[in-house]
Amino acid sequence: MRKIMVLGMMVSMLTVFGGVTRSHAADTTTITGEIVDTYCYSLMGAKGEGHRKCGLACAAKGIPMALLENGTDKVYVLLPKKDKTSLPKEVMDRMGRQATITGKVYTVGGSQFMTVEALK
Repeated sequence: MRKIMVLGMMVSMLTVFGGVTRSHAADTTTITGEIVDTYCYSLMGAKGEGHRKCGLACAAKGIPMALLENGTDKVYVLLPKKDKTSLPKEVMDRMGRQATITGKVYTVGGSQFMTVEALK
């Protein structure tokens, strides 16, 4: 009986704490910032036009691209609008440059992701 109670408590805790780490989507939002490659920006702070060529090479090799929000320096890893698709080519074309992206923001365990639904 005691084992069943302990197991029940563990399942309850997992249910409560599991909800904390799940993805939470906000409404569609628009954010302006610079497109960066996550590797060089995270490790070296590399960004801007001077890093564009390297950022393009990193993205071409599959390193995720992100939007570095103006004013807050929040980083949003960019995701395609639909599963099993790639980001629009226009996202890579903006590497190291400013972009305004409209999409949904998801926060998962402290990481932020944004779908690319429109790009200006």
